[in-house]
Amino acid sequence: MAEILRESILTCPECGHRKSEIMPTDACQIFYECEACHRLLRPRPEGCCVFCSCVSVPCPPVQQGEACP
Repeated sequence: MAEILRESILTCPECGHRKSEIMPTDACQIFYECEACHRLLRPRPEGCCVFCSCVSVPCPPVQQGEACP
C-alpha cells in the first residue's frame, strides 16, 4: 500500500493565499476559512471536501481509492 500524504498546500480560490495544512484522515472537512481574506471555502461540486477541491494533494480517503467518510 502506498504511503498516505497528509500534508498539502491549500490555495484560496478567492485571493490566492496558500497555506500548508494537515488533512484529517477520519473525517471530511466541508468548510475552511481563509486566514487572509476570511472567505468561507466549500467543496466544488466534483469534490468531496475542501481538501479535494482546493489543495495540491487529494484527501487521504481518496488517496486510498475510497470515498470520503
